[in-house]
Amino acid sequence: MIPPNTSLVKYDNPVLVSRNPEKKTPRARALKTSSPPPNTSNGGPVPSPPPKGGSKLPPMDAQKAQQTDEILNSILPPREWTENGQLWVQQVSSTPATRLDVVNLQEQLDMRLQQRQARETGICPVRRELYSQCFDELIRQVTINCAERGLLLLRVRDEIRMTIAAYQTLYESSVAFGMRKALQAEQGKADMEKKIQELEQDKRDLERGVNELKAKCDAIEKREAERRQVEEKKHSEEIQFLKRTNQQLKTQLEGIIAPSKK
Repeated sequence: MIPPNTSLVKYDNPVLVSRNPEKKTPRARALKTSSPPPNTSNGGPVPSPPPKGGSKLPPMDAQKAQQTDEILNSILPPREWTENGQLWVQQVSSTPATRLDVVNLQEQLDMRLQQRQARETGICPVRRELYSQCFDELIRQVTINCAERGLLLLRVRDEIRMTIAAYQTLYESSVAFGMRKALQAEQGKADMEKKIQELEQDKRDLERGVNELKAKCDAIEKREAERRQVEEKKHSEEIQFLKRTNQQLKTQLEGIIAPSKK
């Protein structure tokens, strides 16, 4: 039996809870558990079942082991999935970890980072997921040896997740804010371009009006200059005529006055 998704957290062998999970209560599921074909979630060797005639744990050790299992299940809840109409449950392993397990965990982490092509820098959901699984496995290992230390690490994990969720919410809201500002800027840009076109059209109309007024002014100046020339010519001719007339009258007057003196 292969679980629906693999994880760096070490789990026990999955157990068959019910062949028809829709009609069974959780208590009935617990009463009808059975062991599946041998396999583990992390590909490690399958631990052999304890011998039937083995010695039982002392009451204190059994109580401590039960308490540890309860703490582990509260920290890392069992996984459930359905396959071929059968409900399977897989609880987190309560086997103490050795130095070899830690080395294997590190190798598995590096291998999966490479297999899933996680980015080495920047924001990467794949890298974050794998490191979260690795941290959960470390919490499991520590909780088995010291439940208090495991619960403290659980608080640290929850605080980190809450902080990351807050940063993610802040990032999403900032992206949405940036998009709104970009859309507003684009809309404002379109309005400004339209206004610029209107102002340029007004400028062209005003320039055309100025050119028309300049043309009218030039025409008026030319017409007035021509009229002035005509008036000056006419005035000059009148002056010449008056001068000739005056000279003639003067000559006539002298002609009249001269005989009278004699």
